[in-house]
Amino acid sequence: MLWKEKYKIGIEKVDQQHKEIFNRLNNFLNVVRNDEEMKSKLEEIEKTLDFMGQYVVVHFDSEEKVQQEYNYPHYEEHKEVHDRFKEEIINFKQEFEADKYNEDLVMEFSGRLLTWLINHVADEDQKIADYIQK
Repeated sequence: MLWKEKYKIGIEKVDQQHKEIFNRLNNFLNVVRNDEEMKSKLEEIEKTLDFMGQYVVVHFDSEEKVQQEYNYPHYEEHKEVHDRFKEEIINFKQEFEADKYNEDLVMEFSGRLLTWLINHVADEDQKIADYIQK
């Protein structure tokens, strides 16, 4: 499992959302990296992309509200990072729709998604936690 307790920021709703995203990503990676043909993976890949496209919006909204409540000084920068990531998911979904059998594309995106999520939650979101705790 990808989730680690050290990723918690101390806001229950946000922490639960992070766990859900990590769980979904973990399932996605298991599907993408298994030895089955791409054709048999499509349904799960599409389901994950739909989830990510919708859920990250809900999650980012929650996280941004917390930042606003606490007057987090780096809110604008953090929001920009969220906006770029949402755009990246939209762009990938479009690429995927155009070429659903491009396994290299899916593997590349899964790696970028994993890297982004871990780096963002373990670094950027921890800055929010540190600020709130002070």
